[in-house]
Amino acid sequence: MKKQILFLLCATALLSSCHIYKSYDRPEDIQTAGLYRDTLATGDTLAADTANFGNLPWREVFTDPQLQAYISQGLTDNTDLQTAILKVKESQAALLSARLAYAPSLGLSPQGTLSSFDKGAATQTYSLPVTASWEVDLFGKLLNAKRNAQTVLLQSQAYRQAVQTQIIAAIANTYYTLLMLDQQMIISEQTADIMKRNVETMRAMKEAAMTNEAAVSQSEAAYAQVLASLPAIRQGIRETENALCMLLKQAPQAVKRSTLEAQKLPSTFSVGVPLQLLSNRPDVKAAEMALAVTYYNTNSARAAFYPQIIISGSAGWVNSAGGVIMNPGKLLASAIGSLTQPLFYRGTNIARLKIAKAQQEEAKLAFEQTLLNAGSEVSNALSLYQTTADKASARALQVASAQKGSEYTKELFTLGTSTYLEVLSAEQALLSARLSQVSDTFDEMQAVVSLYRALGGGREE
Repeated sequence: MKKQILFLLCATALLSSCHIYKSYDRPEDIQTAGLYRDTLATGDTLAADTANFGNLPWREVFTDPQLQAYISQGLTDNTDLQTAILKVKESQAALLSARLAYAPSLGLSPQGTLSSFDKGAATQTYSLPVTASWEVDLFGKLLNAKRNAQTVLLQSQAYRQAVQTQIIAAIANTYYTLLMLDQQMIISEQTADIMKRNVETMRAMKEAAMTNEAAVSQSEAAYAQVLASLPAIRQGIRETENALCMLLKQAPQAVKRSTLEAQKLPSTFSVGVPLQLLSNRPDVKAAEMALAVTYYNTNSARAAFYPQIIISGSAGWVNSAGGVIMNPGKLLASAIGSLTQPLFYRGTNIARLKIAKAQQEEAKLAFEQTLLNAGSEVSNALSLYQTTADKASARALQVASAQKGSEYTKELFTLGTSTYLEVLSAEQALLSARLSQVSDTFDEMQAVVSLYRALGGGREE
């Protein structure tokens, strides 16, 4: 009868602990569809695409040789990325420790004594024991610890990939910012030269009594306004160079670069379906691995309610047994099996399980929010690119019109049918349009970089 009761108890424990052996599966109630919107249809989500822009190697997206060199340097030297790589190594070591927990633990503790009683002959005793203990993982304690360590490793690897995508995007954006500032400097300097010649012309015309002092003052003020904008652009260039040097882990210095006109970026994109977004974005992967970690923590908390079975033994040479001195020593061996069932720690285990369940729910909410953030970033990047592309054609028309307007106004001024104020207004309109066109070009390039990062681009070297 006792054997039947013991058998029923063991069977009940095994059946109730089945869940602690189950590996992590993504919760079915987490939505993975409709994460980002189509740029052409107001309320529709994107249809399935055959390819994903985020899967392209970064060298195929950023083709500027100088930029490629900086990205390669950043992937080698950047401090944040090196730290992320070290975290991966830490996780690998933790996983090795979790795997070794399955192996028996061995210990060697030799002892020797030398004793004498009432000035008698000294007696030498020694022992050379080897002890071993092995935990029987009947209720998944070590299994869940190993799976936890495996998941933490995957999480750290995903974090490294996320840092890598951010570094690539940051270097590209900073580089393109420099090109934009360079172009703005060129346009402003060209305009300053024109304004300087205008001042000289107006002074000559005043001396010839062809204009008045007011026109000269207006030309000088316009020239000074353009000159005043140049130091701010130079400061922006210096600060952007320093920011790029920080990303490359080098002292602030001048940065070699190409020109804005020489850049060629992809103009058509295939963003993939939401499920691909799940597998591509490292931050999404890291968030799901964080959820899996809490899942295995919950399983470990459940396993703490079940007995801990440990088999231990020792063997070794000893020359003292039962008070009898033996030389040479004899072999002594023993084996012990122990089962520890938690009783007074039950309240602590219940609290630990409740905490683990709450943390699992928190991680699930964080994962869902990460999915929404990912979809929002992709939607914003797609919309930004579409918006800048639409603006580009209109801006080109504005620049062309402003250019013609400036030329016509100058001709009219030469013929005496227009005032210098109109000439000045036309030149300022042209300057503003050209600077805005440069900014629009930069925004378009930045949208490409943002979309590439949002789709997990550059996660693999």
